Amino acid sequence: MKNINEIIKMYKVIEKTIDLGDGRNITIETGKLAKQADGSVVVKMGKTILLAAVVSAKEAKENVDFMPLSVDYKEKYASLGRFPGGFLKREARPSDYEILIARLVDRALRPLFPEDYHADTFMNISLISADKEIMPDALAGLAASAALAVSDIPFNGPISEVRVARVAGNFKINPTVSELEEADLEIMVGATIDNILMVEGEMKEVSEADMLEAIKFAHEAIKKQCQVQIDLANEVNPGRREYCHENNDEELREKVRKETYDKVYAVAMKQNPSKHERASDFSAIKEEFLSQYTDEDEVDEGLVGRYYHDVEKEAIRNMVLNERKRLDGRNTDEIRPIWCEVDYLPAPHGSAVFTRGETQSLTTVTLGTKLDEKKIDDVLSQRSEKFVLHYNFPSFSTGDARPYRGVSRREVGHGNLAHRALKNMIPEGTENPYAIRVVSDILESNGSSSMATVCAGSLALMDTGIQIKEPVSGIAMGLIADTKADKYAVLSDILGDEDHLGDMDFKVTGTKNGITATQMDIKVDGLSYDVLAEALEQAKQGRLHILNKMLETIAEPRPDLKPHAPRIVQITIPKELIGALIGPGGKVIQEIQKDTGTTIVVEEVGNLGIVDVFADDKDAIDMALQKINLIVAVPEVGEVYKGKVKSITPFGAFIEILPGKEGLLHISEIEWRRLQSVDEVLKEGQEVEVKLIGLDEKTNKMRLSRKVLLPRPDKNNDK
Repeated sequence: MKNINEIIKMYKVIEKTIDLGDGRNITIETGKLAKQADGSVVVKMGKTILLAAVVSAKEAKENVDFMPLSVDYKEKYASLGRFPGGFLKREARPSDYEILIARLVDRALRPLFPEDYHADTFMNISLISADKEIMPDALAGLAASAALAVSDIPFNGPISEVRVARVAGNFKINPTVSELEEADLEIMVGATIDNILMVEGEMKEVSEADMLEAIKFAHEAIKKQCQVQIDLANEVNPGRREYCHENNDEELREKVRKETYDKVYAVAMKQNPSKHERASDFSAIKEEFLSQYTDEDEVDEGLVGRYYHDVEKEAIRNMVLNERKRLDGRNTDEIRPIWCEVDYLPAPHGSAVFTRGETQSLTTVTLGTKLDEKKIDDVLSQRSEKFVLHYNFPSFSTGDARPYRGVSRREVGHGNLAHRALKNMIPEGTENPYAIRVVSDILESNGSSSMATVCAGSLALMDTGIQIKEPVSGIAMGLIADTKADKYAVLSDILGDEDHLGDMDFKVTGTKNGITATQMDIKVDGLSYDVLAEALEQAKQGRLHILNKMLETIAEPRPDLKPHAPRIVQITIPKELIGALIGPGGKVIQEIQKDTGTTIVVEEVGNLGIVDVFADDKDAIDMALQKINLIVAVPEVGEVYKGKVKSITPFGAFIEILPGKEGLLHISEIEWRRLQSVDEVLKEGQEVEVKLIGLDEKTNKMRLSRKVLLPRPDKNNDK
């Protein structure tokens, strides 16, 4: 059998190392695994290993004029020696976490494929070995880019992605899970060796300057990782495939531009605030152009549509740069009209409507118990979340006639951004015993529905009576830049059209004190940090304006929950009494819940039992608390109790003075007179008042007396 080293040589295995500068290394290996893919690499850091493999079709499908890229990120349970949950015991559909990581990689890769490359391309990234302290998502972008680097697929990379966190005042690249728990800033940054492409993350009310410094710090690390990929590609030397995915007609392109540009510019200059009316006017120009052709004429309407889209984009961008005006007539830093309303829905525990221009969110808040918390069972994380946010984007919000086909990746991503924006403002511990679900339904959409969700979510939480630390607002920023002419315009509160036609989509959320979350996608090369700083400052002014509009509707959280909202009363009991409260097989606690109509949740924390009693009715909670207190009460010597005779023996009776707590009433302690039999006075089931007169030193069993509560007979009369 051949030596393993000889086999490796035969496979032409190449390995490169990235030094993180603090004793940690990342290695990239190619040539050993998944060799039938167009490109494949193995990325290792500690025990964490990712396999990335990419395949791209040799030819594009007919009538495809976009980049059909699909990115899938999958974490194998076997990577950590775990079985998947569920009946089938195998990996199923991607979790929200896997979808979010796939989106992060996709957003960084997609802009760097050639504009005329339209072949189906599939990027698969798998976690095949895991380390609980090393977060694999920070390596996924590097793995994907490296797989493209060693392939022949046309790609204007490489790129890389890193996580940067500020721990104890210092920035760190790809921190451990433990370190991340102490961080006040955590962002993922994707970039080429020259330009920032993508930023996403959360912060605990940090300044714009701090966030900018974190981005710069991340980019320096990314430059090194990109250079290693360049060295790897040069050694593999795959070459780049030739392709032709577009058939162009330059004469037709020029004709479309010549006959439509001025008309498009004129429509843009009307500055019509109605999205649908603008779209209709732009569409009419294209239809007018096509009307000059008869059925006998051979004209490719697909090409006309593509060329007209380019003209539309150019004319609108030039209008903004030249006139400093926007499609709806606003100035570059102007926010659309805002109106808000809270307590819109009478039945939910809290609700709000937030409308900004043609974007509208109807958001509700539901309160629940610990049993309602979201259970997360990912490969690397098993926990529960007491605060969840769900974002829904029905087709009618944009006037589209199409069916609903389940939650999209876009909905998961937008919901996650809003969740990160709000979560650090939710009170913790005893200040908030509730599980909280926020649901945002987008009823209209024309630009930044995720930021409308943040604003509506803050309003709805305050309407509920949840004492959030600070209200949060959000804004979407845009950029139109002409780097050749050195002209640019930073746009506040962008429209959907401006998002599509612009060079940057930048969302930022925060309180009056600082930023809580951000998401940025940059499509233009050479964006300076000065421009980015200007965009951040303009975003700050915009979100503070929006925040002030929100506070005009509700200035602070309601002092109390609404009358119909459920209540939770939280008490603590000694750890050793948890069993008594639950009872054998849960019998005791189930009986209390049935009798009182409450929900009771018991959690062991340290040496205490945390008991949550949950109900819509205060009387029900009081009744349940009374029953619980009886069970967990510690009998005190000298106290009088009304008990029940549980059993009778020749030497006395056992009396239950508290639920589950029995003591012995000796025959000599029943009455002052001498009894021949206990049955003379007591029967099973009989209620009787007794006094706790002592505890046995050895067994701690209770000694009871009835006679001490009775008048002592006169000795003379007794004679």
